[in-house]
Amino acid sequence: MDQTRLARWRVPFDGAFALADTSTEPMPDVPGGKVPGKRKLRKARAAQTERLRDLQQRLYAERRHSVLLVFQAMDAAGKDGTIRAVLSGVNPAGCVVHPFGPPSKEDLSHDFLWRTTRRLPAKGHIGVFNRSYYEEVLVVRVQPEYLEAQRLPRGVPLDQLWQQRFDSIRAHERHLAENGTTVIKFFLNVSRDEQCRRLLRRIDDPERNWKFNAGDLKVRARWDEYMAAYQAALQETSRPWAPWYCIPADNKDFMRLQVANIVVQTIEALNSQFPELPADDHARLHEFRAELTQGKPS
Repeated sequence: MDQTRLARWRVPFDGAFALADTSTEPMPDVPGGKVPGKRKLRKARAAQTERLRDLQQRLYAERRHSVLLVFQAMDAAGKDGTIRAVLSGVNPAGCVVHPFGPPSKEDLSHDFLWRTTRRLPAKGHIGVFNRSYYEEVLVVRVQPEYLEAQRLPRGVPLDQLWQQRFDSIRAHERHLAENGTTVIKFFLNVSRDEQCRRLLRRIDDPERNWKFNAGDLKVRARWDEYMAAYQAALQETSRPWAPWYCIPADNKDFMRLQVANIVVQTIEALNSQFPELPADDHARLHEFRAELTQGKPS
């Protein structure tokens, strides 16, 4: 596995991460090089999608590991399109996407990890969280009035609460990793200007109107607060057992290729293999074949 590619976008594990120092624009593989054009980016991504199809078949057949892909981003960063593009070739029997919106009354009656824990992938499966438990240290951190509906124990200062949740998330993800779930987390890093262009397209294009949500503008108005919340979340929870990858998202084709590269390379490292038949059955395959073909044309 090409560790250089994985490390390129990986958020450091030591907390030394500054979102302001990252790029939202596509970057060449080598200094002074050029970013490939749309056609080459899509061709490379298609090749990775094909490779992922084979890897998923092995993962599904062996059933020793599961994979959880977590996607977080500001509105219009491209989560849905990236999930669709990268996973377009996999067997839907072994891949489930869960989009998480506002919590239900039932969700609010449990701890903040409960609703996503119920949707974790089984062994052999790829699970995708489109938003996740990280909303509880992102949206809720910027808008702590949402905490009232969670009916938490009284007297816990907010600073302490966020640290408790980071502790819980790190422990939760480590538990998953130790029990066979590979956790890969993507922050799709879109710029404020590019987000504006995409939101305007949703307004101006009648076929995209359905995507527009006036609430997105309220979130956008608090951009700096959200960036601070994302930085804290990535600093606190990027760990070897559950790394974050901060992917430039202003160019969708470039972004999707980087995500595909990371998913493929991480699953390759699991080295899943097709199971072997029991020795007795394998030794009798010629007998089984003869039985099936008896009396049939060759």
